[in-house]
Amino acid sequence: MGTLQLLLLIGFLFVVMVAGYLILSGPSAGRESHRRLQAVRYRHSESTDAKVESQLKKAIAARKPKMHKVAGSGSRIEALATRLNRSGKKWTLSQYLYASLGVGAFVTVVLFLRTGALLLSLGVGVLVGAGLPHMVLNYFINKRTNSFTSKFPDGIELLVRGLRSGLPVTETLGVVAQEVPGPVGEEFKSIVERIKIGRTMEEALQETGDRLGIPEFNFFTITLAIQRETGGNLAETLSNLADVLRKRAQMKLKIKAMSSESKASAYIVGSLPFIVFFMIIWINPSYMDGFFTDDRLIVAGLGGLVWMSIGGFIMAKMVSFEI
Repeated sequence: MGTLQLLLLIGFLFVVMVAGYLILSGPSAGRESHRRLQAVRYRHSESTDAKVESQLKKAIAARKPKMHKVAGSGSRIEALATRLNRSGKKWTLSQYLYASLGVGAFVTVVLFLRTGALLLSLGVGVLVGAGLPHMVLNYFINKRTNSFTSKFPDGIELLVRGLRSGLPVTETLGVVAQEVPGPVGEEFKSIVERIKIGRTMEEALQETGDRLGIPEFNFFTITLAIQRETGGNLAETLSNLADVLRKRAQMKLKIKAMSSESKASAYIVGSLPFIVFFMIIWINPSYMDGFFTDDRLIVAGLGGLVWMSIGGFIMAKMVSFEI
């Protein structure tokens, strides 16, 4: 059996296993009936706590991403457009795709000129062309998200002071849009603009929450939705929310500091074999020719990549914490 046939067989078995898992892990009838009973109980209950819990469950379910899609999108293209919008840059889909194709073609040509292995060059070019722009986009999304979450409690505190002084909610949203710099002011400005053209405040907040995908803003949206359903002191509720968000940010920083050593070790251990491999190819390509011509070495190399991927995944899970 040749190398190509072996790779096709491995790919076919992998697809069969994934398809079997998706078929066998369908929705459970018992869980679905239990969910319906809970929905009926919440809908006909007279308890305020039950109504609050029902509203919270509906708000969270409305923002839960489905499979590969980003919340608020209906296809992969819309999900990618949403991610581009989250970065805060004025990039378009065509620019992103052209950049991916250009990076992939450049890496393929350079690697082919150095090694002469067409399949390897194409594979690495596809991986780099698809992965590098994705990583750059993730960097800008995380940067904007961190900037938003750092200033968001200040925006909520300003909102609380406006409510305590007697201003309505919509006017205090406009004050936050004008006074708070950065992504927080930009997003609140878009909310105020949507309210001015006839959208309700709940719709404007939900649309922004789906587009941002930031848990802290979803907490804010859910808090306002529940308060409008049940009543109460909105200023006090938002003040408590701002305090919770500040403590959440402090906990994130503590966990980041405690896990930084483990993350550095994982990065070094995971990247060192690839760095050494490509350095040897760059310095002495003939020394590594066996990995591209000998079937046994090709299978061994693929097996090593699989096991290293599993190890990298396990290390990533060990140093990743959800707050």
